[in-house]
Amino acid sequence: MSARGRLLSGLVTSVIALAGFVTVAALPAAAAPSAVQYVALGDSYAAGTAAGGYPDCEHGDGGYPAFLVDLGSRIDLQANVACSGATTSAVVDNQLSALNSKTRLVTLTVGAANLDLSGLLTACTQTPANCEAEIRARIARLPEVGRELTELYTEVAEVAPEARILVTGYPHLFEPVNPLYATINAAIDQLNITIEQAVSVAKDADINIHYVDVTEQFEGHGIGADPLQLFIYPAGPEAFHPTAAGYQAYADAIAAALPRGWLGKQRQSV
Repeated sequence: MSARGRLLSGLVTSVIALAGFVTVAALPAAAAPSAVQYVALGDSYAAGTAAGGYPDCEHGDGGYPAFLVDLGSRIDLQANVACSGATTSAVVDNQLSALNSKTRLVTLTVGAANLDLSGLLTACTQTPANCEAEIRARIARLPEVGRELTELYTEVAEVAPEARILVTGYPHLFEPVNPLYATINAAIDQLNITIEQAVSVAKDADINIHYVDVTEQFEGHGIGADPLQLFIYPAGPEAFHPTAAGYQAYADAIAAALPRGWLGKQRQSV
């Protein structure tokens, strides 16, 4: 190759290398993952009753929303507006205002107060002879509760259209060591089926909503079990609520329903 050819070849090589350098240098740095704005709605199970409760709505630092934040490196709890005794209508009237178009994650535990589950448990443990009648009366109301739940899920999606909505069921409270406890657990199953069916109806309407079953996490750990208790014993205002370990079990079940990247590497779902 002539000297002129070698010069031209060198210039071309230099220009290509320079262009590559400029292109690489111009690439933007990878953006840090944005925070997932999270709002917790619901009743005493969502509020964290019996795990560091407070006078107003009995919010607890040991509730599952706080544990969920600990699991998720990107999850930012904007508000836990859940309240003890909240029904579906109470969530609509008093809690939906915490949501907005920037909300990306909503958890919701509600439905038990619609049936006065606390009253049922009190009746069944204090006057067992009336338990089956109390259960039948509440099961008869489940179709109405199902409609109210579906309407609630629709309203949540309207206020927070970009959010992933995770609706939890309720755990079995007792180890079925006698027929009475088994009957109560069966009633809770009926409530959970109603909640799951309402979620399915909302999902069919293209709402980003998912049901989270927690019964497996509590299996073998109900009231009356020998291993680690995940519930407060049936006495006092905190009765029939999870312990801190129980709320951690709730958080673990919810975490499994989150998209990849919202949690730490060891906790990511697939």
